[in-house]
Amino acid sequence: MLKTNYRWFIIFMVFIITMVNYVDRSAIAFAMPLLSKQFHMTPEDIGLTLGAFNVGYAVMVFIGGLMVDRWGSRKIWMITALVWSLSILSTAAAASFAMLYTVRLILGVTEGPNFPALNRVVGDWLPGKERALALGNALVGVPLALAFGGLIVAFLANLFTWRGMFVVLGALGIIWAPIWYFYFRDFPENSRKVNDAELKYIKESDKVSRDSEKEIHRQSHASKPGMWKFLLTNPTLLSNDWAFFVFGYNLFFFMGWLPTFLNTTYHMNLTQVGSFTFLPWITAAVMLYLVGIISNRILKSTGKYRLARSHPLWITQLLGAICLLPILYYHSVGVALLSISLCVGFNMAPNSIFYAVNIDIIKERSGTAMGITDLFFAVAGLIAATLTGFIIQVSGSFQGAFVLVIVLNISSVIGVILFHNPDRENNRTQVTQSKELAS
Repeated sequence: MLKTNYRWFIIFMVFIITMVNYVDRSAIAFAMPLLSKQFHMTPEDIGLTLGAFNVGYAVMVFIGGLMVDRWGSRKIWMITALVWSLSILSTAAAASFAMLYTVRLILGVTEGPNFPALNRVVGDWLPGKERALALGNALVGVPLALAFGGLIVAFLANLFTWRGMFVVLGALGIIWAPIWYFYFRDFPENSRKVNDAELKYIKESDKVSRDSEKEIHRQSHASKPGMWKFLLTNPTLLSNDWAFFVFGYNLFFFMGWLPTFLNTTYHMNLTQVGSFTFLPWITAAVMLYLVGIISNRILKSTGKYRLARSHPLWITQLLGAICLLPILYYHSVGVALLSISLCVGFNMAPNSIFYAVNIDIIKERSGTAMGITDLFFAVAGLIAATLTGFIIQVSGSFQGAFVLVIVLNISSVIGVILFHNPDRENNRTQVTQSKELAS
């Protein structure tokens, strides 16, 4: 029997909502030059508005991971996509700085479960040898959304005004949610679109069972003693979390402040900013996709998780720091374009690895593990948005903000080299499972 490939349709659906997710969350950054003038916002106000998303996100992302593991990605993703789309629609009615802050806070809360749900879907629907590739295919929606987001936002804002632009964006998630609920099931065993050959391939076993969804859920979520201690103290997971914090700081710094940097430093208008920001994010999309493929091939050929996960992670973050150095010494739009493009590309390249490590080490709680990792990410976004505004207000330039990004990258490189060892954790898991089988 030829196996079906329905799992890749599911990954395509995940890719679509990932793009929608990031266009929604980043749209305000591209529109900020217009909004800041209309509402007379200072750099500190801009930082607070951009940071509001991360306040809500930080509150909900950890809880969102628990919710996904408890109730499944099917229901949670449908509900949250609908609600965050309504919050985007509400942005169109903003009449003050206070209202902008409030709708951004709500958006952060409702987008909290998004990436824990993504991680859970990949963990349940893909075999180990395809996870980094699948994550790369899904997560490439992030830089693609940011690459085309500026152009899309500029086009919609010019066509419908910035208020009409938020109405159009809000409609996208409302369309996606019911389609997801109809076509997706939390476990491939319960999907009629998945035949036995594909199910065996996903489960990496010659014996598969199509138990009820309730029974599969019970087996998949059986509690294990010491789980929380493992999640909160494991060196590999903690160094992975810190590296994701640094990745998040980079992402929110460039996503939130790059349009303002280009507007204030090089006096670009909204259309020019949209065109300029295309290159950094399309570079990131290409690098992210390639690293997912490279990680998969290394794991397939060597079976070594440290070679496939840890080394690409620290190498790309080190290169990201190095590529940002020229912008500190040369005031040139060409140098800025090249430096920022390479820095953004290298820093986003290992995005799929962060997710894959959580699945590799603790698949049965990948949603919760990703919720913890994403909490670091959310806090990084909050700090990046507000601290950058403070640095600019005090110093009058972006120099100090760029230096901080470089320092954080170096700290992540050191942490990954010293503590990130997925092979050690997988060996321990195999020993534990062998003992459980023996008993």
